[in-house]
Amino acid sequence: MRPERRRNVGDAIFADEVGIEYGVHGEFRLRSAYQPIFAPRGRFLHAVAVEALIEPHRAGRPGAPKVFFESIAASDRLFVETMCRVLHLRNFRNIGVDGLDLFFNYNPLINDHPERALAEIRLMTRHLGDFGLAPAMLVCEITEQAADDALLTRLVREMRRDGIRIAIDDFGTGHSTEERVSLLHPDIVKIDGTWFAEFCRHAAAERFFRPLVSTLHDRGAKVLVEGIEQPTHLRVALEGGVDLLQGFLLARPALAGTIFDEESLVIDALLGRDSKVVPLFG
Repeated sequence: MRPERRRNVGDAIFADEVGIEYGVHGEFRLRSAYQPIFAPRGRFLHAVAVEALIEPHRAGRPGAPKVFFESIAASDRLFVETMCRVLHLRNFRNIGVDGLDLFFNYNPLINDHPERALAEIRLMTRHLGDFGLAPAMLVCEITEQAADDALLTRLVREMRRDGIRIAIDDFGTGHSTEERVSLLHPDIVKIDGTWFAEFCRHAAAERFFRPLVSTLHDRGAKVLVEGIEQPTHLRVALEGGVDLLQGFLLARPALAGTIFDEESLVIDALLGRDSKVVPLFG
């Protein structure tokens, strides 16, 4: 039986005419996009980080990332996800703004062997300096999908040892539960946007959300709410005392190379008529 031939991710990455890098997989051209993440300060929201996302293009047209990733053969998933992560790291410098952290997704199920997963993390960390990055700037989002608890714990321990922070993604759905918080002791818990939007439909949303945020704070985690798409979502999140916010109401993902808007957002303007009920922060 022949040994598996390992492909080089670098062979599938190219640069366009202005130096923005992209990946190629089959008929798709993969581009990095970054969505700002904001922190409340007084009556303003300030961009403090970005989440790296992939935007697949086919025949010059953007497609849905979920559809693209579901179309990838199982044997290619590790290669493609590694390529996407390398693209995000390489293109991050093109944002051109100092002081931002970089959130990236990591799915432990794409690795067919624990040692291979650990080797991939060590390799990524070793080359961060080549991209002008420090481990303290990175936040790894562990996806909500199930994985062996022992493997997850080893992966998290390895990243933490190198200085990378850990976030649990999609809290409120699937396997991202309080048990996983207890197991991994994440630096950040990311509340699922779909779950949160449904939660905000209840009349007593604010009253029930604050205790959840307080519980997560007591466990040493900051709380990020994603999927902020309506003023109501923003109001409930702010009144709940969350630390970080992300969503289309605040800013949409922008392709690498797009001019980054550093202007702070005015909370009252985002809330409109609801602005009077927002407490002062600071």
